[in-house]
Amino acid sequence: MNVPAADLPTTQEPGDFRSSFHWRVFRIMAEFVEGWQFITDYHNTVSILGSARFTADSHWYQEARKLGTLLAGAGIGVVTGGGPGIMEGGNRGAYEAGGDSVGINIQLPFEQRVNPYVTKSAGFYYFFVRKVMLFYTAQAYVLFPGGFGTLDEFFELVTLIQTNKIDKESVPVVVVGKDYWTPILDHLKHKVHAEYAAVDEKDLDIYHLVDTAEEAFEIVRTSPPRKDLYY
Repeated sequence: MNVPAADLPTTQEPGDFRSSFHWRVFRIMAEFVEGWQFITDYHNTVSILGSARFTADSHWYQEARKLGTLLAGAGIGVVTGGGPGIMEGGNRGAYEAGGDSVGINIQLPFEQRVNPYVTKSAGFYYFFVRKVMLFYTAQAYVLFPGGFGTLDEFFELVTLIQTNKIDKESVPVVVVGKDYWTPILDHLKHKVHAEYAAVDEKDLDIYHLVDTAEEAFEIVRTSPPRKDLYY
């Protein structure tokens, strides 16, 4: 296990490592408190998630930007991870349309930075705390193509809905990009459900598959602001 240098004890006396982990709990608590104080000011928002690696001239960046513009025009704020790629596209669209453009950033040794279109932001050290803040107050979730982080967010969201921690009817999950998402969703349908019976058929209705920002907007624009903040 790799322990960050900042969390290592200064000596090797017995009990020092245990003490360092006890103190880490307070750091986690502080991030939760600060995060909730920040994000609970935003109830009328949609979280846009996706790869940090898309450039501004890519198709999916531009679709995320378009969605941010549509949401801001409808008075709905945009929350992203605050970094480049899809996150920047979503924030940029909201920023250019004069809407709320929120970034929930993470400290990473590469890729991540706060993009210039975020108007209000909070930063986190722990991925799991940051993910709670990305999910907590959103009235809908829109996921564009992405890597491990995006897939992690997708599967955690559908698990929270499957286990009734988030209400499927009032908080939709929309995945954008049929070419990217169809093989993944087909695997869930044909292998995970039909062959292994590891999920129920009704679980395959948790998410909506679309191909454009306009289609995603039509699904999420009528979702109500979050009031069931019990996650």
